[in-house]
Amino acid sequence: MKKLTTPSHAALRRDICVVVLVSAAGFSAPSFAYLDPSTGGMILSAILGLIATIGLMVKTYWYKLKNMFSGSKTAQTSASASTADDSNKADNSD
Repeated sequence: MKKLTTPSHAALRRDICVVVLVSAAGFSAPSFAYLDPSTGGMILSAILGLIATIGLMVKTYWYKLKNMFSGSKTAQTSASASTADDSNKADNSD
């Protein structure tokens, strides 16, 4: 016989939020708004820009996490080498 379990607080909260959002979307009034073609292009550009930004963010943090767990010192040594090069350039420019 299966034992019934109660849902966690987070799962119950999520279910309530979904019901409220679906209900709110179902009872909204029509807006009768006009969107011209240039507005559609602007919305498409914003969506593509957001996707590109999220992709770059994921790529950046993926490599940081990968290097942190693999114990790779290449990121740290290249950062310290570029700092040393910058300080040498500043000293030679005087």
